[in-house]
Amino acid sequence: MKKILIDLKNISKSFDGQMVLDDLNLYIRENEFLTLLGPSGCGKTTTLRILGGFETPDTGTVIFDNADITHLPPNRRQLNTVFQKYALFPHMSIAENIAFGLKIKNKSKAYIDDKIKYALKLVNLEGFGNRRPDSLSGGQQQRIAIARAIVNEPKVLLLDEPLGALDLKLRQDMQYELIRLKNELGITFIYVTHDQEEALTMSDTIVVMNQGYIQQIGSPEKIYNEPENAFVADFIGDSNIISSTMIEDKLVEILGTRFPCVDTGFGKNRPVDVVIRPEDVILSSTDKGRMKGVVTHLIFKGVHYEMEVTAGGFEWLVHSTGMFPVGTEVGMDVDPFNIQIMNKPASLDEEAVSING
Repeated sequence: MKKILIDLKNISKSFDGQMVLDDLNLYIRENEFLTLLGPSGCGKTTTLRILGGFETPDTGTVIFDNADITHLPPNRRQLNTVFQKYALFPHMSIAENIAFGLKIKNKSKAYIDDKIKYALKLVNLEGFGNRRPDSLSGGQQQRIAIARAIVNEPKVLLLDEPLGALDLKLRQDMQYELIRLKNELGITFIYVTHDQEEALTMSDTIVVMNQGYIQQIGSPEKIYNEPENAFVADFIGDSNIISSTMIEDKLVEILGTRFPCVDTGFGKNRPVDVVIRPEDVILSSTDKGRMKGVVTHLIFKGVHYEMEVTAGGFEWLVHSTGMFPVGTEVGMDVDPFNIQIMNKPASLDEEAVSING
């Protein structure tokens, strides 16, 4: 088991009377790629800025490698931050940009030159040292910003939506670059994004946040396949979320039709929310499905067809490699293992409150 490197304890932060983080508790392990994921205003960037020393929490402590760094300035922390706006100095060469932090630390010229060569090689930009930032593409500038952070040998790299300004192809390329860098460097990456695909692609651990609370922590597979509440299910990928009734253990009634499932412990005849992913809806001829429906919309997405199917008075989103034209009557079914049962929140406040205590 990897050791805990960072421990955020009871962190709260408000701006102008507006609570942004409310009693947040989170620990991060050594050499982990952890992503803070959530919509704008959920508190993820504030959490990162508190870690980096750019904000001080109203209450709570930040423990780093068993030391309290809550009030330590950014330049005395073993962390470096890479921002969405790369903040490269336009009047300096690439080599001078990379060397900036090392010169402040009064490192020798030979040491700095070695570090520049090492960093440029690591980000696949050897030979770019004499060029200016404005001669590079967005993806190249982002890699230089990462190189500048790496040469300071931080134990942790903080990345605040670093790929947000890149086009789709560059963004996908940089995702693989970041995974490679993390594996080669052996340091902890803490990544902030609102992009679910980025989080699912790169992370060891995802922390889903909303309204200043942690909603769920887990592996990408766990977060996607076993969301713990409707917010997580709706935010991570596409979902059909349906008010249903748990008849008894392993039996749920969805829109008037009973489906076997694998969940237990919800009681009898209890209202629940059911999550079914679009790719888990099985379409067939009307004589085979447990539920009947009609295809109302159809879009070709390349790897699959995206359809809307009206069944039981509900508009189902369905992803399938089989094509069913608009107007087709279909049978619908779902494997019991692909029906995720969740307790209904008692109130709107309860929906926002951390399920992790």
